[in-house]
Amino acid sequence: MHVHHGARRSDATRVTLLTEGTYPHSHGGVSVWCDQLVRGMPDLEFDVVAVTGTGHEPVVWELPAQVSRVWSVPMWGAPPEGEPPRGRARRRLAHSYERFLAALLDPCAEDGFAPALYTMARAAADGSLSPFLRGDRAVSVLASVWNRPGLVVREARPSLHDALTATGLLEHALRPLTAPVPSDGVTHAVSGGVAVLPGLAALERYGTPLLLTEHGVYLRERYLGYRTAPYRWPVKAVVLGFFRLLAEETYRRAALITPGNRYNRLWEEQGGAAPESIRTVYNGVDPAEFPPAGPEPEGLTLSWAGRVDPIKDLETLIRAFSLVREQLPDVRLRLFGGTPRGGEAYRERCEALAAELGHADAVTFEGRVDDIKDAYAAGTVVMLSSISEGFPFTLIEAMSCGRATVSTDVGGVREAVGDTGLVVPPRDPAAMAAAALELLAEPGRRAAMGEAARLRVIEQFTLRRTIDTFRAIYQELPDLDRTVTPAPEPVRSLAL
Repeated sequence: MHVHHGARRSDATRVTLLTEGTYPHSHGGVSVWCDQLVRGMPDLEFDVVAVTGTGHEPVVWELPAQVSRVWSVPMWGAPPEGEPPRGRARRRLAHSYERFLAALLDPCAEDGFAPALYTMARAAADGSLSPFLRGDRAVSVLASVWNRPGLVVREARPSLHDALTATGLLEHALRPLTAPVPSDGVTHAVSGGVAVLPGLAALERYGTPLLLTEHGVYLRERYLGYRTAPYRWPVKAVVLGFFRLLAEETYRRAALITPGNRYNRLWEEQGGAAPESIRTVYNGVDPAEFPPAGPEPEGLTLSWAGRVDPIKDLETLIRAFSLVREQLPDVRLRLFGGTPRGGEAYRERCEALAAELGHADAVTFEGRVDDIKDAYAAGTVVMLSSISEGFPFTLIEAMSCGRATVSTDVGGVREAVGDTGLVVPPRDPAAMAAAALELLAEPGRRAAMGEAARLRVIEQFTLRRTIDTFRAIYQELPDLDRTVTPAPEPVRSLAL
């Protein structure tokens, strides 16, 4: 789906945002960040290449005039149009695909990943990659590669079903290579992973500089997600091998990497990024839009805001709340935020857990709220229970509203909070409950923490600072030498 919005201004710097599952087709923290970035630079020109689910997702953000075009690239809708290659072209593509798969499965063959990827990118541009990957030849190539003597994956006895499954997953993951690639300006991937593919293709084909911003660590989240994925090990080895080598190629080739916290920087350096190519840029909020929340609610209340998703680990929060309620029977837990399509089963599981623990009457799922400030004002203490985060908007928004917080020690949370809130280990209901009880028992301490939290946001995490930093980066990157010097050989600690 292509959305055209306004006329292009030839004198404006062109930025092509690369997104996956976020702006402008869904709400959430990264989408808010994208909208703020675009609106904060009305003099620049933006396009968006958005990786979506089916391609039928509506645009849910009102696009400002500086967003000229939106291309939706569906990963799970109808396959891209095109014809399979024939003759010599088919043999060349099969050879590159074999080299690509060998890189995913054999540590000694990883140097073949990038050349094979860019050959496949050219095949995707002419419409032949997806039809090839949906054919029998691609399946037979995989079956041949992972049964080579000496490969660890061979010991798991991969089946034909495994080969069909893994080939299908790769075909979907590579569909973003069919997106149009900009020949000028800057590409800005707002996450790692498959959203970066058009940016890498543009860099290889035209030398278009690639900027990568990681809010969370995409590779780490894939590792977490595939722990419970319903696939056998051979399939996971192929798919996670792809995500790992894609991350390393992105870290090596990006002109600049702007993690949202210092924790992400560790993954990026271990993945092969040159330290001088990394510049931490924190998320920011407008303190005027998130003023002090005012009086606390009449009854003791824990509030949470976000999307209902396993990575937010609401089960740990509900278990912690159960322990809190053993000491304070009248306390409530209010959960604000929408449930993404496909996430209904997780919400039902959380609701069932609350009922099983005997707290269905005190745990309420409020859904999306018109004004997110209401979610923070509703809490005596604002909670964050995630197992993975970048530099979470909900946390700095709650801090700007002057609320004391209890958060899990993931990503950039500790960098955000400093000493203005309590930080506990992830997946530890007892520690979370103890911290919540500590703050619920001390209104004076809560008030002091809330005041300090708002001051910390004003001093360090304002939206204006974030926008000014990215404006300077956008103007800087096109002037850089487009010849990318390979980074040192990556440390293999990111491997499975």
